[in-house]
Formats: sequence, structure tokens, C-alpha cells
Amino acid sequence: MKKNRYFPLSLIAAAMLAGCSTLPPQNTALDEARSVYSSARTNPQVVNLAPLELQKAGETLSKADAALSKGDSDVTVNQLAYLTKQQVAVAQETAKRKAAEAAVVSASAQRDQVRLAARTAEAEAARRQAAMSQTEVDEARRQAAIAQQTAEQQAAALAAASSQAQRDEAQIAARQAELEAARQQALSAQQTAEQKAAALEAARAQAERDQALIAQQEQQLRELDAKQTDRGMVITLGDVLFSINKAQLSPGGVRNVQKLADFLNQYPQRKVLIEGHTDSTGSLSINQPLSERRADAVRTALVDRGISGDRIETRGYAEAYPVASNNTAAGRQLNRRVEIILSDDSGNIVPR
Repeated sequence: MKKNRYFPLSLIAAAMLAGCSTLPPQNTALDEARSVYSSARTNPQVVNLAPLELQKAGETLSKADAALSKGDSDVTVNQLAYLTKQQVAVAQETAKRKAAEAAVVSASAQRDQVRLAARTAEAEAARRQAAMSQTEVDEARRQAAIAQQTAEQQAAALAAASSQAQRDEAQIAARQAELEAARQQALSAQQTAEQKAAALEAARAQAERDQALIAQQEQQLRELDAKQTDRGMVITLGDVLFSINKAQLSPGGVRNVQKLADFLNQYPQRKVLIEGHTDSTGSLSINQPLSERRADAVRTALVDRGISGDRIETRGYAEAYPVASNNTAAGRQLNRRVEIILSDDSGNIVPR
């Protein structure tokens, strides 16, 4: 399949201005984004397993290059560069997840083949041993018949022939006992093979349950609109889910918190860090307590729904960590938010 090639607009612009003495504008954040994107482009795993995510990062990088070339503000360029790096991180994590899933499937198939080969070899060995024992019994019976004929023909040697016949019968009994032991061993091997088959079926069923649990967890995270970041899965409650300039959750916000509580009740090993953020309007003396109250409001709602308080940590950051420009109404609305960071299965959360 033909692969798409993405050339950042900054490279095209640099080629067009190669004859000019004026150097193109520079931006450290954009340079970092280009480096991260270039590194991902040279990773075959990312290129093959996360092409759409990588394409999206390339498109965002082109927008950042265009914004720099047009002389847009550093905030705009930095935001696009940051978004590019986040999209590259998503592509890398997607590739890792798909590679891990493929490895699990391959390992399971190889394990099944090895177990089947072992059971087949055990059964074949038991069959051969039983066949050999039967041959020995047949030979012993033939020798007993010859001895009997000799006894009838040689009356003078009747006593010796009778003694030999008794010995032969003893050998036959011994070999019959060996045959029975071989039969019991074959039966035991068959039972072992059946037990291994049952264990294999149980392992397969457990794997299916594990896959179903993973799929269910992914669906629940999609319903919560969780996003993968370098700190883990993050759920964002926007400004519209709170009363204006208040810390009370709106009905929509309550529904989102209920979904989160259901998820946490189902996965008790998970913890959350709740961070409140505001835009840059207003003073820090107003924004800081507002960001803390909004984070505490989400914590209270979770505790009311049965989530233990020792699984919840809150922070208020006011306007310290914007995700968009505070120069526009749309950007300020994006900055007024509560972010909920989910821990991994061991309860660990990456700090800022």
C-alpha cells in the first residue's frame, strides 16, 4: 500500500527562501515538535500500527509551521506545537498497544501448538508400548503351543515338558500383567491429555474474559471521553458542566461524575487526581479558591457515590496551566475546566 508523505510547510518555505539573506522565524516549541514528529516517522512500529494518528500529528505540525510563517502569535504557534507532541504521543501509545495485543495473540497460538504436540507425542508413545507388549504375549503363546505339542509327542519327557509349560504359563501371566500395566499407563496418558485439554480450554475462556473486560473498560473510557496523555488517561469536565463562576456541578456534570463513579466502583485498584483550572481573567485571589472548590465539588460527588476518599486527591491550579489562548472567549472557555487523571492498575499517577 502506498504510504503518504507529509512535508511540513516550514520546510517548503525554507526551500523557497533559500536564496534570501533573511533567516526564517524560529520557535523552540515548534522545533521540539518537529523533532518528536520526525522521530515517530522513523519508527516502523508507529508508521505501520498508528498511521492515522501519525497523519493527524503531521497535519497539526503543518498548521503550526503555517502559523509561524504567517507571523501568528507565539501562543498560537506554541499551542499547535504542544498539540502536535500530544498527537505524536497518542500515535506512539496506540502502536505500543497494538503491538502488545499482537504479541499476546501470537504467544497464545504458539503455546497451544506446543501443548497439542506434547499430548500427541504422549499418546503415540503409549500406543507403541501397548503394541510391543501385545507382540510379546502372542510370541509367548506360540511358544506354549509348541511346548504342548512336544509334550504329546514325547511321552518320556512328559514331566520335563509339563514343568516347561508351567514356566511358560508363568511367563505369559507376567507378560499379561505387563500388558495390563501398559494399558493402565495408556489410559493414564489419555486422562492426562484430557486434563490438559480442559486446562487449555479454561485458559482460552479466561483469555476471552480478559479481552471482554479490556473491551468493556475501553468502551467505558470512551463514554467518559477520556484522552490518553503522557500522564495517563485524562477526563475533562468543561466550564459548561458547572454553574457560571460557581463550583456547583450542573446536571450534565453530575451525569459525567456518575459514570466516573461507576467506573471506579468496578475497578477498585484505580485512583484519581482531580485538578481545577481557570482562565486568566480575574485576580489570583479569586481564581485559586474557585479552582480548588471546583475540584473539591467533583471529589464530594464521587464520595457521595461510594468512592473512598483515600482514592481521591485534589489540586487547584487557577490559570497556571492553560490549554488554549486566554486572548479569545473560546480559548478562555477551554481553560476553565476540571481535569480528572486516572491512575494505572497499580494506583500510580504521573505528577506534573
